[in-house]
Amino acid sequence: MSKTKDKAETGDEGKSKSGKGGMIKIIIGAVLLIGTGAGGAYGAFAMGLIGGDHGAEEIDTPKLVKKGDDEAYPLPGAGKKKDETPPVYGDGGSKYRTAYYSFEESFTSNLADSPGLVQVELAVSTRRDGRVLQWVHNHELAIRSAILTQLAATPEAEVYGVGGKERLAKRLTQAINAVLEENEGFGGVDAVHFRGFIVQ
Repeated sequence: MSKTKDKAETGDEGKSKSGKGGMIKIIIGAVLLIGTGAGGAYGAFAMGLIGGDHGAEEIDTPKLVKKGDDEAYPLPGAGKKKDETPPVYGDGGSKYRTAYYSFEESFTSNLADSPGLVQVELAVSTRRDGRVLQWVHNHELAIRSAILTQLAATPEAEVYGVGGKERLAKRLTQAINAVLEENEGFGGVDAVHFRGFIVQ
């Protein structure tokens, strides 16, 4: 009889212990879920996905400059011409001014799958503030490398037609912007212009 009594007592204790253990597991699970949810909510808030002012920390990128507005950042080479009169802009066309930067040295490269050579003189343009052209000037070495790579990848047939030259200009614009984005976090070059183009 004592054995039966002992079994009954341990059976009741075992049930009460497993009941307490189950309750503790539920409480721990609930605390973990609440903690995970709170951590996720905090992460979303910190990234600006929920709550707060989404425009509070606007990244300072080069801004479009309207015709006639003062330039906040000096353009490369702007101080060389002291006696130059300011430009007079027309009423038509774009409302933004266009600034240009000419590379002093020409670019010479072999063409893809050809013994032919191409020599180009280039300039770039932007409608954004002077930082873009300052960056072009500062990173000219890396930009020259990117341009020469694009020229070397150009088939000879591409350089004879107008369409091929237009496609090349777009590729060069993308290559220059890629260098600027890598180094400064922003491109801003609108177009590449050919000042000279010789195929030999």
